Amino acid sequence: MKIYEPSRRNFLLASMGFSATSLVRAQSSKPLTAGQVIDRIKANVGVPWSAQTVDNLIAGNPDTPVKGIATTMMATLDVVKRAAAAGRNMIITHESTFFSHQDRIDQFLKDETYLHKLDFLNKNQMAVFHFHDHWHRRKGPDGIAFGMRQELGWEKYLDAQNPRALNFPNVPLARLAKELQTKLKIRTMRVLGDPNLPVKRAMASWGNCSLMPGVPFISQPGVDVLIIGETHEWELVEYVQDMISSGQKKALIVLGHVVSEQGGMKYCAEWLKGFVTEVPIEFIAAAEPFWRPDNPVSN
Repeated sequence: MKIYEPSRRNFLLASMGFSATSLVRAQSSKPLTAGQVIDRIKANVGVPWSAQTVDNLIAGNPDTPVKGIATTMMATLDVVKRAAAAGRNMIITHESTFFSHQDRIDQFLKDETYLHKLDFLNKNQMAVFHFHDHWHRRKGPDGIAFGMRQELGWEKYLDAQNPRALNFPNVPLARLAKELQTKLKIRTMRVLGDPNLPVKRAMASWGNCSLMPGVPFISQPGVDVLIIGETHEWELVEYVQDMISSGQKKALIVLGHVVSEQGGMKYCAEWLKGFVTEVPIEFIAAAEPFWRPDNPVSN
């Protein structure tokens, strides 16, 4: 008959009034840190983590205790304040926190707006993680593109051979534009092309779309409209204007950068809940920055 002999570790714990179970509970009660959240993101995104990337911890430090997480398209000061008020002291943002894609702050070290935002983040013990490159590159569908199709209910239109292409049943351009405006609650989107143009095939480039690859996207045979977040008006917009003037049946829909990727970060909150369970997670929408003179509103 085997006689149970307590281990030296358990004996010492018992002599101090602890059990192995209570030790496990004590260890598991340690607060989740920003660094641990980032490590889990890296482990679950499904692609190797690049050495050169904008995806970094921009505010706070890896040891910052996380009470709650907010995902957002852009960590504006308004979003940061709303997250703090909701008890979400870690923000996972798709775009920058400090006004440039690389979050470079050299030119802002004495800037009043930068210092105000940084002070708020520090006083509220907040951490901000820039999650751009790898969310686009993740294993499976691009996180932003997937979330935008889900937000619009456009999964049924997806071209199985091209993740950027969408096939519509000859929808008039004006109706397609109105659907986008309504579903994404856009105030200031812009459209270029014949309102009655029947749209059978569209290409979507969420966020910024420069001249290249914008021209190859819109120039493909059979593509009627290119849907983008933003672009240089004196480059891609001019090119599409000239396409139309030359007799080609083409169109361009410019949604605005923020609204064109919001759905992707809404989906990011759902994705995170699959492997971060210790704290609440929610999506906080960044406000569309512009309004029209005939409908002035405050953000």
